Amino acid sequence: MPESVLATSPALGGASEPTLLERIRGRAERYDRENSFFTEDLDELRAAGYLRPRPLLQVVRDQRLLAAHAPATALGLNMHLVWVGVARVLAARGDHSLQWVSDEADAGELFAFGNSEPGNDLVLWDSLTTATAADDGGFSFTGTKIFTSLSPAWTRLGIFGKQQDGPDGPRLVHGFLTRDTPGWRSLEDWDTLGMRATQSHTTVLDNAVVAANRVSRFLPVGPNADPFVFGIFATFLLSIAAVYAGIADRALELAVEATHRRTSLRTGAAYAADPDIRWQVADIALSVDALRPELETLAADVDAVRDHGADWFRYLTGAKHRATETARRAVDRAARVSGGGGYRNSAELARLQRDVLAGIFHPSDTESIHSTVATNLLGPA
Repeated sequence: MPESVLATSPALGGASEPTLLERIRGRAERYDRENSFFTEDLDELRAAGYLRPRPLLQVVRDQRLLAAHAPATALGLNMHLVWVGVARVLAARGDHSLQWVSDEADAGELFAFGNSEPGNDLVLWDSLTTATAADDGGFSFTGTKIFTSLSPAWTRLGIFGKQQDGPDGPRLVHGFLTRDTPGWRSLEDWDTLGMRATQSHTTVLDNAVVAANRVSRFLPVGPNADPFVFGIFATFLLSIAAVYAGIADRALELAVEATHRRTSLRTGAAYAADPDIRWQVADIALSVDALRPELETLAADVDAVRDHGADWFRYLTGAKHRATETARRAVDRAARVSGGGGYRNSAELARLQRDVLAGIFHPSDTESIHSTVATNLLGPA
């Protein structure tokens, strides 16, 4: 897919009509207000080739640009892009076991991420969902998954659970449900402060069967360095970071626009000439500008199979942490610069304030990130 597809795709009516990104931004407020799924965005992005496999570096750039126009649309599609990215990470390292994921994504299938569980702070190292082997080599899964973005539209759902009676003891089983598989249901319970268009409903699994040819990995319980796990962490953390970097980009744009729009009654000059306001805008830019080299360098390193050894998780979790925290500060500063109008529900900045808060809930959280970095530098406690 050409790198410029998001910026250059015109409307069907001709070059004088809004671009793809302009149309997407134009729908974001409605999706948020109605708490509805981004159906039109998905249709247009699929037609533009946005769901197809591509290098992680391009995904990071694309997601940052898309998030600057519609954060919830970008966040929802992250989950599809993670699974496609895992297949690419494995293939680059000589493992083509998920080539079918790339092929199906290229054909238009939509992958979702069904790994998060209520009360499971071990994330990928253990599961509260049970996986039971079937005679034909498949597995049935029973448990509850939360934050299932793309719930109204996914056609493939990546899940995992724990098989207690594995050949050598308990083990984790990863696989992909198809939407026509019986044994799962969506609770349609997504009613949140922000990122509403992702429609990340709770998914209940009740002996939902994954066919043998869609079982993707058997892994031990506990931390491990399997490339499958690395692929999930690398693509998830960097693409999530890109979404929040995009929110920070838009906050800076809105702050700049506000300084030219607002005029001081006291001085008669635009706020863009006020030294305090100028400092605030410059300070936003200084922090936002630092995100690009970090995110793009790490993404390029994943693509190039560069080996950072034990430092990888420190770098990846740190990148996610810095992007989400920078975005939160950028939106806050932009609100201060923009004035009281940004406090109205109809203001884009008000929506960004709600959307950016979701960054603190994505793995890895601040506490586990600091633990990861301390362990990397100081060894186990």
